[in-house]
Amino acid sequence: MEPQVERELMLIKVNAEREKLPEIMGLVRIFKAEVVDLSDYTLTIEVTGDPGKMVAIQKTLSKYGIREIARTGKIALRREKMGETAPFWRFSAASYPDLEVAIPSNFQQNTGVKAINQNPEESSGGDVYPVESYESFSSTSQILDAHWGVMTDGDPTGFCSHTLSILVNDVPGVLNLVTGVFSRRGYNIQSLAVGPAEKEGTSRITTVVPGTDESIAKLVHQLYKLIDVYEVQDFTHLPFAARELMIIKVAANATARRDVLDIAQIFEAQKVDISDHTITLLLTGDIDRMVRLQKMLEQYGICEVARTGRIALLRESGVDSKYLRGFSLPL
Repeated sequence: MEPQVERELMLIKVNAEREKLPEIMGLVRIFKAEVVDLSDYTLTIEVTGDPGKMVAIQKTLSKYGIREIARTGKIALRREKMGETAPFWRFSAASYPDLEVAIPSNFQQNTGVKAINQNPEESSGGDVYPVESYESFSSTSQILDAHWGVMTDGDPTGFCSHTLSILVNDVPGVLNLVTGVFSRRGYNIQSLAVGPAEKEGTSRITTVVPGTDESIAKLVHQLYKLIDVYEVQDFTHLPFAARELMIIKVAANATARRDVLDIAQIFEAQKVDISDHTITLLLTGDIDRMVRLQKMLEQYGICEVARTGRIALLRESGVDSKYLRGFSLPL
């Protein structure tokens, strides 16, 4: 098995009384987590890492009382090999005309790294796959496009993305039952993340579905009819913290490496793997942050991308950050 970069993302809301807060903040620093919300009695933190780290921080914080957990599945990209035998060696070399040996214009046909819409019968050789059919690629964005999966809100008809949090019984087939409700009624799932919830034997499904308030309310009503569904919440018009996780491998030879690292520092992205011709970065945040970083890195050549779905928890502080954008703070 080839070595891989593997990561998960978790939002965890824990009881945080005033006298216990300094102790909890010390644990947050130890696990290199980040605070995303703070109220009078709770603290919500974001943590990334391997499954072992997730279990460790969850057990450590359980003594304070865990209120809610939203967790993604694991995503992974293979660690790039060194030298000319690496899968993306020629991809990197062709991106920058600073080598002594010229690279032929048809280098993609020689390496197995092909554009997805060139030949639908052949593998692209990477770890990123489209969800749309190949025939529709001429009119839609490819998955390596930073805006893939983004829907513009603010439609005058009230059609927008709704973030749903679904607490279910952790039994085989429950995800099929839930997604079956969506598919039978013609709903398109923009984002989906499933992980263990705060109580043993339960899981939390976080999904993003486009629709009107009225249609989503009917969908929620149908979900409650499932035996294994305990709770369904629509966060759309409530203050909530939403996060995604992305691992992105960028072509970066000696000429471009400094620029790529500078961009990573600006976005506070972590460097999780580096070779002589690529850099692999890890970033957490909302979808806007993912899009901005990916657009900045497109000029250097994006080799592979792995992204989780969105996870979300309500903000106990009541602060809705989307309403603060565009307003200056009082002096």
